[in-house]
Amino acid sequence: MLRVTEIFRSIQGESTHAGRPCTFIRLTGCPMRCVWCDSEYTFTGGEQISLAQVMDQVKQFGCRLVEVTGGEPLAQLHCLQLIEALCAANYEVLVETGGYFSTEAVNPEAKIILDVKCPASGEEGRNYWPNLERLRSDRDEVKFVIASSEDWAYARKIITDYNLIQRAKAVLISPAWGLIDLQELAESLAASGLDVRMQLQLHKYIWGPQARGV
Repeated sequence: MLRVTEIFRSIQGESTHAGRPCTFIRLTGCPMRCVWCDSEYTFTGGEQISLAQVMDQVKQFGCRLVEVTGGEPLAQLHCLQLIEALCAANYEVLVETGGYFSTEAVNPEAKIILDVKCPASGEEGRNYWPNLERLRSDRDEVKFVIASSEDWAYARKIITDYNLIQRAKAVLISPAWGLIDLQELAESLAASGLDVRMQLQLHKYIWGPQARGV
């Protein structure tokens, strides 16, 4: 059984897959409490659903791209079985994780989108650094949510220290909604000389920052 907040079809709003039709499986629960979290409604509640029921709902949506997200999906014991089942059914699987739990046991066919917590999140100390060493340049992406100039300086150091430009398929710089000037961040990113990608949360611009299930 899995505790699920919602399963829905939309377009992918982030990562190099932005704009693609995607089915989202949003699992309930997260051990972290990032200051800027935009999915606090996933912390509690949800509905207990069997793996077979989840797979049936995903099939009905008809999208080949599926993202397992949360909350923190890897906090649930049976999340790994869900990822296994999706990969076995030949879906293109994205796993968005906050990086607190190890990604070592995740099916290698899945694509990891790893969110490294910066200082302004309040959860920097809970990053599990071995996850960065497992990133694969043909499929995995790493994301930094930036809420301040200090966050951007921190991200640049981690990118350099862990050689993330070569280690990951993409390094994503994601401004925290409403907390940082987009033009200033864009200009600083452009001046950095780093081969990184600034991303905006496409779904929030389409449906608004408070919308759920989109």
